[in-house]
Formats: sequence, structure tokens, C-alpha cells
Amino acid sequence: MAGPCSARLQGDVAAFTAALRTLVNNPQFSDVMFVVGQEQQKVFAHRCVLVCRCQAFRGMLSQAPVGSQDSSSSVPPQGPFILGNVQPEVFLAVIEFLYTNSVTLNSHIALEVLTSSVEYGLQDLCKLCVKFIKDTLSVEQVCEALQAAVTYGQVDLQQHCLDFIEGCTAVRWQAVVRTQGFRELSDVVLARVLRSDRLAVDELDLVQAVREWAHVSSAVLERPVPEVAALPVRELRLPLLAPSELVTLESYNQQDLLIPVEHIAAAWRAHALRRGSGVPSRLCRPRRGTRPRDHHRHLEPHAK
Repeated sequence: MAGPCSARLQGDVAAFTAALRTLVNNPQFSDVMFVVGQEQQKVFAHRCVLVCRCQAFRGMLSQAPVGSQDSSSSVPPQGPFILGNVQPEVFLAVIEFLYTNSVTLNSHIALEVLTSSVEYGLQDLCKLCVKFIKDTLSVEQVCEALQAAVTYGQVDLQQHCLDFIEGCTAVRWQAVVRTQGFRELSDVVLARVLRSDRLAVDELDLVQAVREWAHVSSAVLERPVPEVAALPVRELRLPLLAPSELVTLESYNQQDLLIPVEHIAAAWRAHALRRGSGVPSRLCRPRRGTRPRDHHRHLEPHAK
């Protein structure tokens, strides 16, 4: 005789999700409360949902009460839990995901929700954030997104941001460098951008962008301009500049010492010898947006 048959059947997922959504930040039957952000907004939740969906919350909600002598106490901490460093809208997006496995995002909070997804170890939420950021990427957000991608090891998002920047026209590049995100790029990330052959920007404009970035970073980090700019400056292709442009560059450089004198000397040497000897080959390669100069034809054999 055949044994009993068994199967797992699934009902209407949408109805189930909609029902759980009604519990998001609903004080009815809630047994845990968070006080979130500078606004100290109260957010209500249910321990069983948070604990089964997120290891970080399991740890938070399982800690013994302050002053307890028994670290294994079964009495959960009563809260409220103070989360002062996260926006309420961001935290509510995380809670929404935990209850419904979906999330409502907009361009103002997506990067911060990405940050929270990493902090809470929510890989599926992280993937949703990355997809949204890629689909809605703009000039205003690309540098901030690139920095976040590098910080959190999101290689796919990092490459997407670099492709976006490389696809910018010279006019859009000027819009990019005026953003707060560009000014807040780390030296490592800016150097990575400047390593590209595909930037549709002339070298003179890149030098100016690095100079402005360096002065902001110097003020924020309270470190000298040459120190904060050391990495990005190595990627500037000074041999591409004409002699008259190098003269002007030297004049500006006397004021802030942005570029080491040996880098400028190497560019002058390339002009004098009419070849790129002694200069790394990448620094002699014109970029996609490099304006032609007469001396570039002498650098071409070296680039090959």
C-alpha cells in the first residue's frame, strides 16, 4: 500500500504581504518600541518578526536587562531602544522589508537604506537597494553612490557608477564635480575615477576639479593640500598639457603645492625630449575627452 502523500501548497502571497504590512509601525499588539532619529520618532514593532528575520535584531532583543546578574536571563529587555543615528524614514524602510520582504524607496533615502542593510546584515534588502540605485542613478547622486559602493564592497554598483561617470559629457562632468558627493569622495575613489581612459573631459579641467576637491578635503580633514591629494594627483596626465598650460599650472601650484614639482618636471622633460620617456605610459595616453595638442603626436609611439 502506498504511503500518504504530502505537499506544501502556497496561498495568495500578495494577500499575506498586505496583511503583514498592516502591522508595520502599528502599536496594537506591539511588544517593542524604538525611538528613532533626532526627531525621537516612536516606531512600534513585534519581537517575533524582528528576531526571526534578522540576526542583528535577535542579538539586540536577546540581551539581558541592564543590571541583571544573569547573562542568560530569559527576560528580554523592555526598551525603548534609542536609535539616534538613523532617520525614521530609513528605519521604517528596514522594518517594512522585515515584515513584507519588499521595500518602498526613493532617491533621498536609498543610499542610507543600503547602509542600514549592510549594518543589519540584510543581503536581500541590500540587493533591492542596489537595483533601485542603479535604475535611478543621476548626476546628483553618482559620486555618493560610488563612494558607498566602494565602502560596502558592492562591486557591481561600483562599476555601474564608473560607467555612468565615463559616459558623462564635458558639460555633465562639470555638474558632477559641483555635487556634494564629489567633494566628499575619498582620495582612493577619486584616484580610481581618474585612472579611466574613457572620461570625456580634458586634462586641464581634471586638474581644476582635483584642485577644488583637494582644498575642500584639506579643510575638512585638517591636513595639507599636497597630503590629501597625493593619490589623485598621481593619475593626472600632465604630459598631455601644452607648454603654455604647464606654465600657468606652475604659477597656480606655487600657491598650494598641489602637484609635486617632480611631476611637473617630468611633463617638461617629455616636451623637451619630444617623447614620453621616463613617464608612465598611462600618463601619456589621451582620454576620450582630451583636446588635441600639437605635441601629442610625439607621445603616440610611447602610448603604443
